[in-house]
Amino acid sequence: MINQPSSNICQPELRTAFTTEQDVGTATISLYQQLNCPDLHFILFFCSAEYELEKLANALQARFQDQLVVGCTTAGEITVEGYAQGSISAIGFSASSFAVSGQLITNLEQFSFAEAQGLVQQLSEECLARQVAPITDHSFAISLFDGLSTQEEQVLITLDSALGSIPHFGGSAGDDICLTNTHVYYEGAFHTDAAVVILVNTCCEFRVFSGHHMQNRETKLVVTEADSESRRVCELNAEPAAEEYARVVGLPLEKLNHEVFALNPIAVRIGDEYFVRSIQSVNDDLSLTFYCAVENGIVLTVMRPGEMVPLLDQQLSLEESALEEHLLTLGCDCFLRRLEGGIRGLNESLSELLRRHRVVGFNTYGEQIDGMHVNQTFTGVAIGRAR
Repeated sequence: MINQPSSNICQPELRTAFTTEQDVGTATISLYQQLNCPDLHFILFFCSAEYELEKLANALQARFQDQLVVGCTTAGEITVEGYAQGSISAIGFSASSFAVSGQLITNLEQFSFAEAQGLVQQLSEECLARQVAPITDHSFAISLFDGLSTQEEQVLITLDSALGSIPHFGGSAGDDICLTNTHVYYEGAFHTDAAVVILVNTCCEFRVFSGHHMQNRETKLVVTEADSESRRVCELNAEPAAEEYARVVGLPLEKLNHEVFALNPIAVRIGDEYFVRSIQSVNDDLSLTFYCAVENGIVLTVMRPGEMVPLLDQQLSLEESALEEHLLTLGCDCFLRRLEGGIRGLNESLSELLRRHRVVGFNTYGEQIDGMHVNQTFTGVAIGRAR
């Protein structure tokens, strides 16, 4: 007998599942038992990179032969019981309320607008064939990227242009902060240097949203030398990038690490909003590698964390209140937010908050919202009952 979580969401429209079983076969059976229903159409899952991925791919393919299954590896999972590590979290979508189509992109560097248009047209036609709802005003797109591909920016800009008025969000796959191999899953296999685009067409209410808790510290850093393709900044304010960053945050160079980056992020201002560009690492030549592309001449602002728990609670409540009846929220939560939560002793409160708001998803190496690649942000979609 496989123990199943008792708090899973089981609605006509959506079902959730998660397992902490480490044996691939046992874990897959547990997911199947929790998700299995005659109307099951699409499964979206998020798994720890600790699993034997080839075995997991084969097991999922064998168990869910009649459903479209898409997923990715993570830097932490979000289940109906809150934060988890070393687990698999999944959502099952019903055929009666959701028409879902997906497509794998493998040529990330050469992905063109014509290809994007063809992809969106194909996904739309496949969804329309199921006759669930019109595409316009009844669809949203999800993107999952290999989080170490460094290709998110150009692909997202191209994809967003092709999607037009269809709202779009997503996340970049992680690997438990090892920064070595991240994967997306599509059609029975895990892939690197790839992305999956999913179009969800539904008669249910939904709200796509994004937000963060960072506040402006007014301190400015100008990127005076950068290699945007490798996401490496060599100079800030005409000084070696790592030295200048250490100076403005008031720490010695040798103290710079993930925790410092999480608590002292930098952001680019677009209009009245700030979008975080998180630092990944310090290099031997004192350059800084980022999780997002940073261009020459950009003015960056040093930020400080605000109150993450009440601000996330406020945002999730706002999105839910706009729905007649909230079922669940699919969330992409930056791993640096979870890291910050651990440093500040907030993760138990955050986990309880995510559980209370019925959030399922994963911790990412980057988040995507309507064509933009950002960091230290929470993006997602709140889903309600059929309209």
